[in-house]
Amino acid sequence: MQLSIFWRLVLTCLVIIVVMAGVNLYALFQLRQLTALSTEMALSHYPAVEAAKHLQAALYEQLNSEKKYLATKDQTFLTNFHEEVEEFRKSLEHLRTQETGSPGLALLQETGRMFQERLVLAHDEMSQANDQSFTASPAYEERRDLLMDQMTAAIQRYIELHEARISAGVGESRARAAQAEAATEQLVLVALVFGLGLAGIASYSILFPLRQLQGHIKHIGQGHFGTPLNIAAPPELRELVDTVNWMGEKLQELDDMKAEFLAHVSHELRTPMASIQEGTHLLLDEIPGPLKAEQRTTLLIMADSSRRLINLISTILDLSKMEAGMMEYRIVPTELRRVADISVKKVQLLADSKHVQVFVEHPEERLWVKADAARIEQVLDNLLSNALKFSPDGGIVKIQIRPDQKAGTLEVAVSDSGPGIAAEDLPYIFERFYQGKNKSKHNLAGSGLGLALAKRVVEAHGGRIWIESEVGKDTTVRFVLRLTKPGGAS
Repeated sequence: MQLSIFWRLVLTCLVIIVVMAGVNLYALFQLRQLTALSTEMALSHYPAVEAAKHLQAALYEQLNSEKKYLATKDQTFLTNFHEEVEEFRKSLEHLRTQETGSPGLALLQETGRMFQERLVLAHDEMSQANDQSFTASPAYEERRDLLMDQMTAAIQRYIELHEARISAGVGESRARAAQAEAATEQLVLVALVFGLGLAGIASYSILFPLRQLQGHIKHIGQGHFGTPLNIAAPPELRELVDTVNWMGEKLQELDDMKAEFLAHVSHELRTPMASIQEGTHLLLDEIPGPLKAEQRTTLLIMADSSRRLINLISTILDLSKMEAGMMEYRIVPTELRRVADISVKKVQLLADSKHVQVFVEHPEERLWVKADAARIEQVLDNLLSNALKFSPDGGIVKIQIRPDQKAGTLEVAVSDSGPGIAAEDLPYIFERFYQGKNKSKHNLAGSGLGLALAKRVVEAHGGRIWIESEVGKDTTVRFVLRLTKPGGAS
């Protein structure tokens, strides 16, 4: 089932939106992971480091208060010592409850054990300090300093543990950020390419049938009505295609009716026109009696008009046979120079009346082509008649015959010195009844069938015909036929 244009566009937009949403969700997920790392460092590691540093400072404050008390026996320093001990214990306990890692918890427990041992030693020593002459023993000081150093080292390892975690977290955060940035860029690029590709496919699926339809309409405009267009297209375009096919069928029916009518009328007119022409010739030969000059002039006009009308009727009948595929050709080796000379003789009187010179340029050797001599003569007759019709008085009409032995072809060119053909008329010049869009004094009377017949005859011989012309310059009609030998071998 073909989707309509509306649903194709809607589905394309939805897919592009889903792809872009997926890219955004991935970027959001990576951002949340980075935020979680930053939160962990901000709420766990940094406070732990600061609290551990505070424990170190509290240890040294206890040591100072203890030394001052042992030196002065002042109760104020003893009170300060106890307060600092209590604050240290609370801070250590709080830090221990916040710690989640086993290594850090072990270090804090070790610090607490050593702190208890240090307090026992300090209380024993201070209980003996009532005597004013009491001085701390070296053994106590040595043991106290050793415990202080061990506690300080344990707390320092705890600080370094968390600083290492902070450093690792920062490194991981940077690595994830770089990875997320690279992945996001790649996903955005892939999504962009995918979106453009999908949009291109959707556009192509709509535009391709339209272009095919446009080409088919141009084909109809060139007079080819019979072939229907059968393409896969959206429903909206399918209706348009069906309408165009219906129009082509109707035009074909009208064209067939017109061809049949022209063929019938031409056939019916041929016999009476032949009788009129024969009667006119009998009168011109003065068989019924002598003619006056005015009578002869009138009869000559009648004879020329009947001849042209019979030629037109014959051309219409020939075109009808060609279109019906009923035209028979007798293809035999034909000497083209002889055919050209015959056509020139036919138009010589008309050329002389317009003072137009007709030249035939050809090689010295005799040239043979595969052709029906009568039909090729008909082509040259039409081309020469057109050339003379559009050439001004005193102009030149030229036939050039040029063989190409390598290609095995013979080119015939008929050129005139007329006004030329407009560029917009050239694509249609071989169509039946076409006489140009721009009417001027050069658009003389004619049927517009001569070039159409010439094209069909040349193509039936396997050749090609074309026109080279510009407005204000000469016009040249060229056609190509296959060379052969007098015996018929190519």
